Amino acid sequence: MTIASHLEDAEQRVTLGNVSWQTYVDLCESADNPRGRLTYDQGELEIMSPSYLHENVGRLIGRMIEMFTFHHQIEIHSAKSTTFKRERKQRGFEADESYYISHASAIHGISHVDLEVHPPPDLVIEVDISRSSSLKMRVFAGLGVGEVWCFDGEKVIVYRLSGDAYEVCGTSTELPRFPLTLMNTLLTQRSELSEHEMISRFVKSMDSER
Repeated sequence: MTIASHLEDAEQRVTLGNVSWQTYVDLCESADNPRGRLTYDQGELEIMSPSYLHENVGRLIGRMIEMFTFHHQIEIHSAKSTTFKRERKQRGFEADESYYISHASAIHGISHVDLEVHPPPDLVIEVDISRSSSLKMRVFAGLGVGEVWCFDGEKVIVYRLSGDAYEVCGTSTELPRFPLTLMNTLLTQRSELSEHEMISRFVKSMDSER
């Protein structure tokens, strides 16, 4: 059974038009109002409220990335769902998971990321089970995110930024040896395997490479 077969309500999304930049910033910085993840693109605002399933799949993908980079001694900086925004571009987003890999050293020791000064994350994970994330992809591209892994309910698809748009790639540039096929296989077995079993099988596959 695939994850998507019974997950029509994995995300709840509301899109609003003619939203000012200041309103978006106020929503991002408000500690009083509960909200979902915000994506802003030149006046268009999407508010996404993730379900347990959405969060669980995103975290599983993140755990595999973190196990892989630890195993191969690859330096990363995790940014999770940090609010990344740039006023000059009138764009902003909060990813499901995000990582600095190529630019890990550039972000080391930084407590606040300012996209007017610092680079965007090198890798973003987007779980998009119930609807197209075309708005988010547009924002990722506009802010210069080099690579996006998008889980569509069936599998993770790797997108690499080429010019101002994304192209589908068979492998990751940020993590070229990452076992995407194995990860996708394990994600389809989520209903049969415990998280411990999934991560154990993932780790054992790396151990067998030695």
